[in-house]
Order: sequence, then structure tokens, then C-alpha cells
Amino acid sequence: MNSPVEPIESILFGLALGDALGYPVEFLSRDAIHSRYGTVGIQSPPDPSLYSDDTQMTLALAEGVLDAGIHAPLDSLMIAVGARFIEWAHSPANNRAPGITCMNGIKRFEGGLTWDQSGIAASKGCGAAMRVSVLGYLYQSDENRLHEVAAASSLITHRHPTAVASSVAAAYLVKLALDQAPIASYMPKVYEFAAGISDEMDLAILRVGHVLGWTNEDQALDHIGQGWVGEEAVALALYCVLRYPDDYVACVRRAANTPGDSDSIACIAGSIIGARLGLNAIPTDWRERCENASAIANLAQRLAAARSV
Repeated sequence: MNSPVEPIESILFGLALGDALGYPVEFLSRDAIHSRYGTVGIQSPPDPSLYSDDTQMTLALAEGVLDAGIHAPLDSLMIAVGARFIEWAHSPANNRAPGITCMNGIKRFEGGLTWDQSGIAASKGCGAAMRVSVLGYLYQSDENRLHEVAAASSLITHRHPTAVASSVAAAYLVKLALDQAPIASYMPKVYEFAAGISDEMDLAILRVGHVLGWTNEDQALDHIGQGWVGEEAVALALYCVLRYPDDYVACVRRAANTPGDSDSIACIAGSIIGARLGLNAIPTDWRERCENASAIANLAQRLAAARSV
């Protein structure tokens, strides 16, 4: 019998190790990746497996939700999340090329703007979507609450409707994976769940369907985008999950070996495929060398306990 902690532990390690796999090749072209790692690209996270701001912000968001209590009123919840973001922004650990929009939004929140006004209205960067996987776990059984909290969590840093939609979609895909929904249902279900917020998000999901049968995966990924913006990062992650629904390693390798925002794509994909396949699908040696592995396992226990109340 699986431990009650395993689902969230597999999500957290899934995303952290996907992030750590993509982090060394972020900003590299496909040719540069092949020059450094061979034609197959990067195959495993380094030792130690250091992750980026994507995982750091995921952990901060999780701690904020725990501080407030998962059933707290939305305003209290977002104030607590914002406080954790401020703490992270000033931490010495925040030295891994954090997103400009995330930092500016946090600065505005710290300066006195409310959480629903501090985010940058013009930015649809993927910084909001990359950090919401825990919400798909915490609110797995309450779709309305999942939608509400995922959307709100974007506004602290990103107020563009497409960023909001990408956050909703990313969290919902984790919920679908935990539900063991049929893999063929992911695309239509997430399209419906996030519909009406952003035409750009809707179109990005449709592009996944357009290229899913292409034999050249690099061309398919390039057609979807590079992942610097929210709708592309989520769509690229979804593509990788749909291509490799039963293989965590193959999924995050495909996500990381891209010429775009490799760590964010692999972080989002890792959270979804981790939720779908469970902890045993993630190589033990990868988990053992993951940065802050014991702290991640401890956070998983606390999130599982909070959800069970």
C-alpha cells in the first residue's frame, strides 16, 4: 500500500529533479546542448542536483499555504504566500537567475500594494505557472477552490490573463495526473478547465494536439514555442507528458533538451508525470542527490498532513 505522503513527495521530487535536469541547459541552443552533452542531450541531473528559482518558489508557495492553512480565506492565503515570496526574494539562496517579473512583483507587494495588484499586468511569463503544482495536490478534490487559488497565486507577480490561465492549467494537470485520468483526456479537460481566461492559453493547448502525432519531436516542440511565456511552458510540458506518459525519465529528458526555458518546462512536466507515476518512477539515485532532499521530504509530510485534516 502506498504511503499517504507518496503522491506529494513524487510531485515535489518530480518537479525539483526535472528543474535540476533542465537548469544546466537553460539559455542554450539545441546545437549548444548537443555540443556539450552529445547528440542525445543532457541525460541526468548533476551531482549534487541543484534546482533553480522554479523549485525555490514552489517551496515558498507551499510554505505560505501551510502558514495560512489550506482552508483559509483567499486573502489570508495570498498574504501568507506573498510573505514567503518576500522571504525568498531576500534569501542568499535566491542567486539562480530569478525572473525579473517575479522579483518586481514581489518588490511591489513588499512596498504595500495588495496581492491582487502587485503583479505586473503586462507580463505573461511562466514564473506563475512553474510554481503551482502543490495546489493541484492540495485542492485535488475541490476544482473550484483549485481554480480560485491557482489564479490568485499568479496575481502576486503576474497579472496578465495568459499568466493566470497558465497557472490554472498547470495546477489542474497535476490534479488530473493524481486522479489517474486517462492520458487522452488531459488535453480536452485542461482546455475546458482553463477556457475563457486567455485565448493565447487556449491556442497553445490546441497546438499540442496539432503536433502530437509528428515524428520529429524537435519540430513539434519548436512549433509550440520556447516556454518563456506561461502558455508555451505549460503546453510544452503537456506535450512531453503525452509523448512519454509512462516514463518519468524520458519525459523530463524530452522537456529539458529544448532550446528554450528548459528548467521551467521540465519542472512543470516533472510535477505532472511525478503525480501520474509515483515516487518509484523517479530513479533512486536521482532522488538521493537532489538538493535539500530531506527538507523536501519533510515538506511533503507536512503538506500531506494538512490535506488530511
